[in-house]
Amino acid sequence: MIKLTGVAASAGIVIGKAYLLDITKLKVTKEKIPAEDIDKQINNFREAVSRTEKEIRKVKEKVHTEMGEEYANIFEAHLLVLKDPLLIFEVSERIKKEQINVEYALWEVLEMITENIADLDNEYMRERVVDIYDIGRRILENLVGGTGVDFQELKEDVIVIAHNLTPSDTAHMYKGKIIGFATDIGGQTSHTAIMARALEIPAVVGLRDITFRVKSDDTLIIDGGHGIVIIAPDEQTIQEYEHKKKLFDEFKVGLAWLRDLPGQTNDGYRIEIAANIELPQEVEVVKQEKAEGIGLYRTEFLYLERTELPDEDEQLEAYRQVVSQMNPYPVTIRTLDVGGDKFLSYLGIPIEVNPSLGLRAIRLCLKHKEMFKNQLRALFRASTFGKLRIMFPMISELDEIIQVKKIIEEVKQELKIEKVCFDPNIEIGVMIETPSAAMTADVLAGSVDFFSIGTNDLIQYTIAIDRVNEQLTHLYNPLHPAILRLINWTIESAHKQGIWVGMCGEMAGDPLFTMLLVGMGIDELSMSCGSISKVKEVIRSISLHEAKELAQKILKLQSALEIETMLNEVMYKRFAHILNRK
Repeated sequence: MIKLTGVAASAGIVIGKAYLLDITKLKVTKEKIPAEDIDKQINNFREAVSRTEKEIRKVKEKVHTEMGEEYANIFEAHLLVLKDPLLIFEVSERIKKEQINVEYALWEVLEMITENIADLDNEYMRERVVDIYDIGRRILENLVGGTGVDFQELKEDVIVIAHNLTPSDTAHMYKGKIIGFATDIGGQTSHTAIMARALEIPAVVGLRDITFRVKSDDTLIIDGGHGIVIIAPDEQTIQEYEHKKKLFDEFKVGLAWLRDLPGQTNDGYRIEIAANIELPQEVEVVKQEKAEGIGLYRTEFLYLERTELPDEDEQLEAYRQVVSQMNPYPVTIRTLDVGGDKFLSYLGIPIEVNPSLGLRAIRLCLKHKEMFKNQLRALFRASTFGKLRIMFPMISELDEIIQVKKIIEEVKQELKIEKVCFDPNIEIGVMIETPSAAMTADVLAGSVDFFSIGTNDLIQYTIAIDRVNEQLTHLYNPLHPAILRLINWTIESAHKQGIWVGMCGEMAGDPLFTMLLVGMGIDELSMSCGSISKVKEVIRSISLHEAKELAQKILKLQSALEIETMLNEVMYKRFAHILNRK
């Protein structure tokens, strides 16, 4: 029995068989590419090889520290494959000569190498096929940003073990046979973790080397709430976790009565409780949980895992589905937010040294104006089907809002000329997720209809940590005094200008912070559906007066430790039954 501890990504306990993703399960299609794209494809390949090498060296260092040099040297075989000039040369040559996409060229070369090795009369060399497949898988994942596996084809319940999973991979687990998953990389606010919580799939991420420790069909226990994975558990451990699972499931059922009740304090103060979604299919769950709207509809899913941009009509259909189904409740749709841990290879954007600080979100949209206008046209056309709001991510200064509003006016004029109907009074908002936006909230508030605080990135940029880096998880602290002051200042500034403020970052769905946020005056909390009932129970158990008193006390404290101590003392005293089952 082996017990591993990673990053708690999505609460819940599952016991089942492992499904280890490997290259043989990846689906790679052959595509012809134009001559002008050849160099870009080759560069993408070299960058993917470089990323893969860095990842394996990190795993090697960890194994060396924990298990010794003998085991660490196992990874030398993987590094040798990456350095093999035959691999680099053959892939590049096939891209040039056959004018095919890099993924298929890599697949062909790996097949050729492994077939040649399999024919050798050398058992040691034949065993190296496993190393080559693993390296190939990792390079492919770095090329396409994920596994590309069709999980809908699975016939039985499994726990997926992967190096990484994209939002699309996670999305395909919806109502499928995936009962849990664990990955080598990722943090609590990585996109994969966020999707797992949205779909209520127990998950642990940031385990670094679980793909090297697990074999397909191994029995596993996933405890997503505590970040624990147990490989080959004994019978006593299985029984222990079956009991824990029963208690957790009973707890969830016990909160169901709150679905029909509003998010209202016991002295009558209302907080709008909304849901975060990524896929139109999630609306069904949102309605079941009786959310009062969608506070964040992430549109990246429409752009990821494909070779070209979605056209206007495809986007319109996705937005129409969500807006019409949620009507009369509002749907806040965030414009394209890629970059950082999500990228679009077909835009030809080079890999950046600091992608989270680079060409991402609104910066990318303003640079690719036609792409941006297509999305805005689709959004405005969808506005006739219900109450739609548009929200722009990663705003850092007023000039960006001015540029965005100019493009919006262009889109409106185009639609008027084309006699296309749209709602001329759509609410326009911005995400407050950079320190510069928070510090100038008093200025920005005069140009928009609402704010939505994106705490995931606000914390990342304020504390200067990579939020998807599992090695820095301990530094990711929503209770840092700087974070709380920025949130409080943003809310105060917005209310002075007469606009409302929501929060859609992961902090919004954590019941530990609910009373504090209510006391600061937040108007809307938007979260994964699985958090709605827990947050509602806190809100309905407190008064606005006591929430304000708590917020005032905490905002006077000078250290994160003091804040955490006070908040835990207050919240665990009253809500331990909820907080112990986050």
